[in-house]
Amino acid sequence: MAKMKRHLLALPAVVISFAMLAPGELAAQTRSPTGAPTPPPVPAPNVAQTTAPVDSSYQLGSGDVLEINLVGRNDFSGSHTRISGDGTILLPMIGVVPASGRTVSELADQIRQSLIKGQFYSDPVVRAEVVGISSRYVTILGAVGSPGLLALDRNYRLSEILAKIGGRSGSGADYILVTHAAGGPTERYSITKLASGGADQDPVVKNGDKIFVPSADAEVFYISGQVTKPGTYPLTEGLTVRQALAQGGGVTENGSENKFKVVRDGKPLKSIKLDDPIKVGDIITFGERLF
Repeated sequence: MAKMKRHLLALPAVVISFAMLAPGELAAQTRSPTGAPTPPPVPAPNVAQTTAPVDSSYQLGSGDVLEINLVGRNDFSGSHTRISGDGTILLPMIGVVPASGRTVSELADQIRQSLIKGQFYSDPVVRAEVVGISSRYVTILGAVGSPGLLALDRNYRLSEILAKIGGRSGSGADYILVTHAAGGPTERYSITKLASGGADQDPVVKNGDKIFVPSADAEVFYISGQVTKPGTYPLTEGLTVRQALAQGGGVTENGSENKFKVVRDGKPLKSIKLDDPIKVGDIITFGERLF
């Protein structure tokens, strides 16, 4: 009798120690009917979070994080399931499921068919959502409102990306440089043309693109001589000599609009007019008028 009492007294301690296991530890110790271990919850992923449903054409990729559930049931959950490097996910009951390269609807249908085939449920309603994107993104750098990584949950044009990051900052130049992950030359796009031009001047960005808005100080021209405000000024695309003079405050009382020279790459230009465009590094000098 004394021996039985000792066993009864020890029982509550066993129950308490089991209850104190963390939810992730409990899940790690359970197994599905197929024998595959139930994956523990994934901690908050270090990927770009998405608050809106991804586009229906979005193809899943390695590193993306999914939320998978059965509508109306609590005995199946793929909460915060990350797609592994081999493009698969691990789910209760059905084990390994290929996910990379599929859309969300295609993956949900595959899970549904696997649950029916395994005779776990007769007609399950599978809900799959992307809650974190890691496989498709662009890198935003330079003088912009919000530099960093931006998830591509659908196809975006360059102007849309610029709008999402808050546009260029006050010190930003009037153009964007785009470098593709696949290689090739860096492409340059005018922000003014992005805002007012058509689709042919507003490309769709690609996965892995680097988008850089340089400082306005990176591209300047110089104006001196008989001008009100000589100095260094940022160059915008298509700026003419006449417009450059306006930025310099116009000519002085002794200056003449028709007497100027432009030095480019260390050499004076032989023939240039007030309405001709200038280039980066041009030195414009206005002379005195004849009395």
